[in-house]
Amino acid sequence: METTSTAPALKARYIMIGGFLGAGKTTSVLKLAHWLDDNLGLRVGLIDNDQGSQLVDTALLASQDFEVEEISGGCFCCRFNSLVEAANRLTERTLPEVFIAEPVGSCTDLVATVTYPLRRMYGEDYTIAPLSVLVDPIRAARVLGLEQGSRFSEKVEYIYRKQLEEADIIVINKSDLLSPEKLDVLSKTLAEKYPLAKVMMISARTGEGLEEWFKELTETTQTPRAVMSVDYEVYADGEALLGWLNAAYTLKTKTGVDANELLRQLAETVRRKLITAGGEVAHFKMTLEPEDGLGELAVLNLVRNDYVPELSMELEEPFTDAHLTINMRAEAAPEALQSLLAEAVAETLAGFAGLTSTQEHLEAFRPGKPQPTHRDTTI
Repeated sequence: METTSTAPALKARYIMIGGFLGAGKTTSVLKLAHWLDDNLGLRVGLIDNDQGSQLVDTALLASQDFEVEEISGGCFCCRFNSLVEAANRLTERTLPEVFIAEPVGSCTDLVATVTYPLRRMYGEDYTIAPLSVLVDPIRAARVLGLEQGSRFSEKVEYIYRKQLEEADIIVINKSDLLSPEKLDVLSKTLAEKYPLAKVMMISARTGEGLEEWFKELTETTQTPRAVMSVDYEVYADGEALLGWLNAAYTLKTKTGVDANELLRQLAETVRRKLITAGGEVAHFKMTLEPEDGLGELAVLNLVRNDYVPELSMELEEPFTDAHLTINMRAEAAPEALQSLLAEAVAETLAGFAGLTSTQEHLEAFRPGKPQPTHRDTTI
């Protein structure tokens, strides 16, 4: 991939970090935002995106004291005007010098429907960074046929492969999960299959490779190239195979409960029930925020059926009153997700004496057919 140096200007920089569900985008976005603030002294505005509302990622981003806008009800390609309006609201509040946008993990065709229209209509306001697409190395190795293990159906993997095809930079995240030998094979395979992309390896958790990637995002701009072809019927079918569930609960107890253990047990129960139901998890994530926690959170992620639920943030003290937010994306019917979550919550809470819950929000659905606001097919 060819890139050009960015000349000093008053334009804000627009950075979009894509990738399939469970690739570690939100963690990476936070690391980039902190790096821009701490090392370059730049004001940062974050734009989060999802098909539904009540998002774990928005709560997590806001807990780090960054200005955040949330676009729900559709991906950036279908909510382009909302994306521009979100950037305008952030500009009015804090005048960000860098915008970091995280699209829906099941979205593709972002170059033609987001960055090219943004350059064409608002090129005087923004410089566009190369599009990064993050991958979980184990999921990527399975999609590419390098490793055995549970996988999505072909139409879901069509979206995954299209994300890789349009990437300017393919970022192998969680590089600590594979041996150096397997990482080398994965990196070379990605470079051979997607020669227009630069392949980089990072670990958002350990910090390995982050600075090199961050410099690429801040010092180079996206080089226009031919727009890839997309079969929107297959794309729509693939998204329709995914069930989306967002839920929120108020939890109460008089004796105090270990939030970290509660999340672990709930995630493990959901994982077991999803496997029994024949579903494949794409990303299951939860936050638990105590009523008096001053913004402190416990955060848990599960990204594959055969993966151990992992706490990325923990609470040191037991809680008595808390808010639990759950986002689940899986290849399964939304009705099945709703049913198994209800069972899992009831079973898990029964193991904690005196703990009660009140459901405050629930939505379970399949994404609708993508209908881009704009699609620029010429360079």
